[in-house]
Amino acid sequence: MSQPRPTAPTARILVVRAGYGATVQDLGRPGLAALGVGRSGAADPDALRLANRLVGNPEDAAGLEAPMGGVELEFRATATCALAGADCPAHAAGRPVDARTPFTVPAGARLRLGTPARGLRVYLAVRGGLDVPAELGSRATDTIAGLGPERLAAGRLLPVGRAATGWPAADLAPPPAAPGRTVLHVVPGPRDDWFTADALHTLLTGPYTVTADSDRVGMRLDGPALARARSGELPSEGMVAGALQVPPGGRPILFLADHPVTGGYPVIAVVRRSDLGTAAQARPGDTLHFRLDG
Repeated sequence: MSQPRPTAPTARILVVRAGYGATVQDLGRPGLAALGVGRSGAADPDALRLANRLVGNPEDAAGLEAPMGGVELEFRATATCALAGADCPAHAAGRPVDARTPFTVPAGARLRLGTPARGLRVYLAVRGGLDVPAELGSRATDTIAGLGPERLAAGRLLPVGRAATGWPAADLAPPPAAPGRTVLHVVPGPRDDWFTADALHTLLTGPYTVTADSDRVGMRLDGPALARARSGELPSEGMVAGALQVPPGGRPILFLADHPVTGGYPVIAVVRRSDLGTAAQARPGDTLHFRLDG
C-alpha cells in the first residue's frame, strides 16, 4: 500500500519587531451586524486591494496593516511582496524597495518598514496571502470584538499560503496625488434633527483636528462644538463605518473599521464609504474638512 506523499512545509515569516498596533487584515466580515459582529477588515481597503493585486493575490487575501510602519520581518522562504497605503522607507535584505511595485525578499532575509513621512497605515501583501486561521469567514483582526488573530508580537510566526492566481498584467501603480488638504464628503443625518440649525454648518466649516485618542475603532476630533437642540440620549441604534457620532461635549467621533455595531449618541452625518480610506490615513495632528456629498 502506497504511503501518502508528505506535504511541502508552509512558508513562514518571523515577526522580529511588531511596530505600533500592527494587525493582520483582509476585507472583513460583511453581513453579520445583526449578530453583533462588525465588518472590521482593512481600515484603508483600497490600499490592501492594490497591494494584493500587485503580487497576484485575490483582492481579499490577508495582509499586514501597520500604523506608522516600524515592523521588521524575517522571511523563512523567498517571497514576493508589495507595499501600499502610506509611503514609508522600506528595506529588503538591506536594499531599499519602492511602494506600489512587487519586490522579492530572499529566504533568510529581513524586511524593515520605517516611519511614513505622511499618511498613517502601511499595507504589506505577500504572494499567497497570510494563511492565519479564519474566524467567521475572515482573517481580519477585530480589535473591539476580539475576533481574528491577535495583534502582531515579536517572536510570532505568520504562515504564508500558496499562490492561487497567475501574475498580474501590471507590476507598477502610480503614486496617488498628494492632497492639498483632507476633505471628507458627508451626507446629513440620520439624527441631524437632534442638533441646532447651525450645527451642520459648523461641521462643514470646521476644520477639525485628529487627536491622539484615535485607533481602528474611531477618531476623536477636536474643533468647534456641535450644539444640540435636544437633550437626553437615544436608545442604542445601529452604527456604520463613517458615522460622525457626537457625545455630549459636542466634539465628533468618526467611526472607522472596528466601530461598535450600536451606539447611543446621535449621528449628525455619515462620511461616504469611498472616503473612508482617506480618513483612515489621517494621523494625529492632521486636519480634516467636511463637505456635503454631491
